[in-house]
Amino acid sequence: MNIPPELTFEVLVRLPLKSLARFRSVRKEWKLVIDSEFFRDCFMSHNSSSVSWSIIQTRPHKLTLEIVGHHGCKTWGLTRSPGSLVSFFAETTIRKLQVLACTDGLVLLYVESCVGTPMYYVGNPLFQEWFRIPLRPKYTSQNVEKLRNHERFSDSGLVTKMQSGIVVSYKVVWLIAHTFAQVDFAIYSSNTGEWEIKNVTCLHSAYWFSHHKSIALNGILHWLSNLTGSFLAYDFYGGHHDACSIIYFPDNGKDYELPRFRRTITTSEGSIVYFNEFGGNANRKVRVWRLVKYTDGPEAWQLFWEASLASVTKLGIDYFPVVMHPLKSEIIYLWSRNKKGMVLFNLRTHVFSLHKESEDERKCMDGCTLSFNWCNEYMETVHRYFSPSFQGGPNLLLASQYVLPRWLSRLPRPQPSN
Repeated sequence: MNIPPELTFEVLVRLPLKSLARFRSVRKEWKLVIDSEFFRDCFMSHNSSSVSWSIIQTRPHKLTLEIVGHHGCKTWGLTRSPGSLVSFFAETTIRKLQVLACTDGLVLLYVESCVGTPMYYVGNPLFQEWFRIPLRPKYTSQNVEKLRNHERFSDSGLVTKMQSGIVVSYKVVWLIAHTFAQVDFAIYSSNTGEWEIKNVTCLHSAYWFSHHKSIALNGILHWLSNLTGSFLAYDFYGGHHDACSIIYFPDNGKDYELPRFRRTITTSEGSIVYFNEFGGNANRKVRVWRLVKYTDGPEAWQLFWEASLASVTKLGIDYFPVVMHPLKSEIIYLWSRNKKGMVLFNLRTHVFSLHKESEDERKCMDGCTLSFNWCNEYMETVHRYFSPSFQGGPNLLLASQYVLPRWLSRLPRPQPSN
C-alpha cells in the first residue's frame, strides 16, 4: 500500500522526536522526509516551547545532579526525566565520575579509572554517543591532578555552535585565572580535534575562583565572581577578542533599591536573565531583566517583567529564587522552605502552583510532568547562600538548566586527519 507523500508528512510532523528517531530506520522514504530541512523547520515551529528539561544543581553533592525533571513534553514524548538518560559506559573500570557541564543537550564528564587515570568525555545521552577528549599534549595524569586542585582552575567549560537548532560543533574550555588581570583558556575544538591556548585580559579575574560555575549560552561562557555587582563573560565563537566582558547587574549602584536576595543569573528564551525581589513585605515585587548587550553600561539590560508577588506571600509562602523556565519567560521557579515545594509563578497572570516532592507526579504550567529527585535535601544545603543581599557574601550559581535539543542532533566529532 502506497501512502501519499503529503499524508506521510502530516502524520510524521505530529509525532514526538522519540518516535521519529525510531521511524528513520524503518523505511528509506520516511528517513528522506524526516532528514529534510523543510520537515525539520516545520516540526520545530510546531514544538517551540514543550521540550523536556531539568533543573540541575551545581555544587558538589552526594545526592544527584538532576533535582527537578520535566518529562512527558510534546517534543520528545519521554516517559521519564532527562536526568535518568545520563548513563555512561566507560571502556575501563572507573572509581570516579563527575558531570562538569550540560549544554544544548550535550554533557561533559570527568572520569577517573581505577588506577587514577583522568579522562574527559563529551556525549549525547539521548543517543548514548560518547567521545573521549584527548588530554592536552605533554600532559600527564599528575599534571591534571595538580591543576584540578588549583583554586583558580576550572575544567567545567562547554560551549556549542548551533545552526537551525542543531549542534554543529562544541568546545571544551579549561580556565586558569591569574591575579594580574589575565586568564589562560585552553580550548579543545570538535572541528579540529586539537587544543589551543588563548591568553585573555580579564580585569576582575583576581576575584574568580574554581568554585564559581559558569552558564553557557550562544557560545558564550558567563561566570559569577566574588564581586557582587557584576559578572564576567567571554565569547568562544564570536571572534578573536582579547578581553573578557564585564557586565554590571542592572540594580547595581547607590541610586537603586536594594534587592532582597543575593544576585544570580539564569537563562530563558535564548537570553541571560536576572531576576530578584524588591520592596517591603507589604509590597513585594519581582523584577526581571534580560541581557541585550555585552557592555558595562545600563543599556546592557532590558526590564521586561515587574509583577507583584502578593498572591504568593498572602498565603504565608516564603521562598528564594531558583531559575526561570528556559522556554517560557513568563514562568519563574521559587523554592519554598516552609512549604517544602517548588512554586511556579506566572508573571503574566500572577497565577502560581505549588509542587511538593512528597506528592505524586503531575502536570505543571508548561504541560510537562514535574518530578523531583532529592530536591528538598539539596535546597536545605544551599538556602543560606540566598540570605538577604545586605548581609554580604559572593554571588553563586546554585542551579542551572539542562534542556534537551529540539531536533535530532548527533554528537559532532573531529574529522579524521589524512
